[in-house]
This record gives sequence, C-alpha cells and structure tokens, in this order.
Amino acid sequence: MTARRATSLLTLCVLGAVTLFARPGNAHEFTLESLVNGFIRIEPREAHFVVRVPLHVLRSARFPTTGREIDLASADPAIQRALAQVGREIAISEDGRALAPSRAIGRLSLPSDRSFERYGDALAHVEAPVPPAAGIFADQGYLDAHFTYPIASPRSRFAIQSTMAPELKDYLKLAVRYAPLDESERAMLITSRSGRVALNPEWYRAAAGFVVLGIAHILSGVDHLLFLLCLVIPIRRLGETLGIVSAFTVAHSFTLLGSAYGLAPEGAWFPPFVETMIAASIVYMALENIMGGEFRRRWLIAGLFGLVHGFGFSYGLKDNLQFAGRHLLVSLFSFNVGIELGQLLVLLVMLPVLGVLLRSVFAGRVGMIVLSALVAHVGWHWMTERADVLWRVEWPRLDAAGLAILARWVLAVLVVGGLAAFIVKRVRLASPSAVGSSREAT
Repeated sequence: MTARRATSLLTLCVLGAVTLFARPGNAHEFTLESLVNGFIRIEPREAHFVVRVPLHVLRSARFPTTGREIDLASADPAIQRALAQVGREIAISEDGRALAPSRAIGRLSLPSDRSFERYGDALAHVEAPVPPAAGIFADQGYLDAHFTYPIASPRSRFAIQSTMAPELKDYLKLAVRYAPLDESERAMLITSRSGRVALNPEWYRAAAGFVVLGIAHILSGVDHLLFLLCLVIPIRRLGETLGIVSAFTVAHSFTLLGSAYGLAPEGAWFPPFVETMIAASIVYMALENIMGGEFRRRWLIAGLFGLVHGFGFSYGLKDNLQFAGRHLLVSLFSFNVGIELGQLLVLLVMLPVLGVLLRSVFAGRVGMIVLSALVAHVGWHWMTERADVLWRVEWPRLDAAGLAILARWVLAVLVVGGLAAFIVKRVRLASPSAVGSSREAT
C-alpha cells in the first residue's frame, strides 16, 4: 500500500469517526419503568427484608382472577409461588454465603397503598390481613413480603443481588433502604445489571470499586477524551503534557468534591449548562490550536475548564455514591485516582498515535490545524445541540441563596487559582533555567 493510499484511508477513518460522534444519540423508545421497594434491617441475630414487588413482574406466579380482579380467596398458592420467586431472584448473602429465609409471609396490596414510605409501617402492613372487599386488578397491584434470615453476626459483610426480570434491564429498579445495627439508614438503587452489591463494604473494597469506576468513566466519556486530545495536540514533551493533565485533574477534583457534598447549584438548568460548557471548552481549545499562540499557560486554561468538567464527572458519579457505604471521602478520592489512571492510559495510546499522524499523515503545523478543525466540528455540533436544550429549561432567579452559592464558588475558585499560580511561580524560580538566568543578571 502506497503512502498516498494509506493517508487517504486514514483520513476517511478520521472523518467517519467525526461523523459518528457528531450524530445525536437516539432516545429510548421503551420508557416503562418499574420500581421494587425494599427495606433491609439488621438485628443481633436476624436480618429482615421487607419488600414490595409490582405484580406485572410476577406473572409466572399465575394469580387466579375473577373477571379483571384477582380472586383473593384462592390466591394463597399463587402468593406462595410469588414468595419463592422473590426469595430466589433477590438474594441476600452474608460473608459470601447465600442466606435462606426461616420465615416468609406475603400479601397483596392495592396500587394506592402508601405503607412502604417507612419501615415500621411496611412491616405492620405485611402482617395485616387483606380486606375481603379489596378489589385488586391483575397486573396493577403489589405483592408485599417479609423475609426473615438467621445471621451469624450483625458485623458480617452483607450483600444483595437482583436477577429479577433481566429482560427489563435497567428499567426495573430495586430501591433498598439498608439499616445496619446501631447505624443510620442508607439508600441505594440497583438493577439486575448491578451484580452483587455490598451493603456495608470495607473501605478498601469501596476504594477498589471506585478506582475501576473512574477508569471506566473517563474511557467512555468521548467529550472528555476530545478535550484531552485538544490539550495535547500542540504539546511535544511528556513532562509538560503530564503537568497540563494534572492541572485538569486537580481542578475537576475540586468541583467534583463540592458537588458530592451538595454544594453545586441546583435546578433543571445546571446539568445542560455544564454539558454545554464542556462542549464549548472543546471548541475553544481546538480554535486556540488553530490560531496558534503561547502554550506555556495552557495548564491554567486546562485548570479553568477542569472546574466545569468536574461538575460533569459528578453527574456520572452521583448514582454510584450510594455504593460507598460509610466511605464517601475514600470513594471520592478513589474515583479521582481512577480518572487520573484512565487519562494516563489514554495518553500512553494517544501521544504515540498523535506523533505518527503529525509526522507522516498530517505533517507540520497544517496537521495540527486539520486535526483541531475536525475536533472543533464535533464540539460545535455538541455545543449547539446542548445549548438548544439549555434554552428550553427554566433559568433560576437570582435570589439571596443563589447569590450566596455563586459567591462561595467564585471565592473558592480565586483561592485555588491563586494557590496554583503561587506554586507554579515557586517551581519556576527553583528550576535550573531560572537559577541560571538570575546568576547571569548579577
């Protein structure tokens, strides 16, 4: 294959990738969601699982009907089949050993019942008999159940796994409120795709899980990867590249930590605003590469845009913080470590490929302009699409609370920026080139 043919083929691949990334994502056509609501309470010798399951998930139990309503007088065998199914498909384990219930009771309930808002109300409701006159339509009510499990110790490692209705994938959610002995209640939301989920993980297990989550998140975030590409296109030295990427990491860690502790602005406007700004950061960096200029302060630009990307990372993390247990800070730090490791992996692949492209296929400054223009094209499509969503949401009013939040973030950014500038200045003064220059001046 000649060099010209290889160049044409590679160009077509790049253009194809740009076209793919620029296409808007298709919405899910199937929008039905179902919720299984449960409580797990740990006592000295027993674990209690009180759960509410929609009847349409338990069709295999075959509840008898009279017309459109369930025949309550003849429903006991079907209830027993449903209890066996729930106990089999929602498994609770202790130290890796599956628990077997010593007692399981259940009853049918109307869709209008609100007993599962609190554990005590749900427990009392399951124990109460069904009124004979209750008219429960097939596929529209609930099975409410109480499972009691003997346990070896309340300090064991407990886990839960749902394999219920795997064909519904993430549309069937299991909301669990877990109450360990002598500790506050914690909530989590899992699906059949979550696998085995630790209810009270040790710190090192939580840390390992969030490191993996951080790596997966950065590798699947195309917009973050394109931003990284724009950062390193004009950079040739590995040390300078690591410094720029580290500034980006420190900055997004700052806003990620604040968001995790509930300090981020609230409202429907903020997520699309963040997504729009992330796309705008890609466009800006690509245009800066095209226009040329001084890249010595690129670490500062990376840090400023890193603050915005941190909010974006927080939206990918918030649904998983429920699995941190008591180790929120450790999990946040581990997630950031995972993102940094993922970025280093990307750079180890990206920099050699980029070097080959800029030496052979897109040689010289023209190559940097062509690559940056392709990325700018993708970023511009994303920015306009996300901006259209942003303008359709209701913007917040600048009340006292909103101004206070804004003032806190501005002050925090100024403090962090000033500290970073001080550190960079001290490092430059301590560098050999700076020392040599000062000696020559004297």
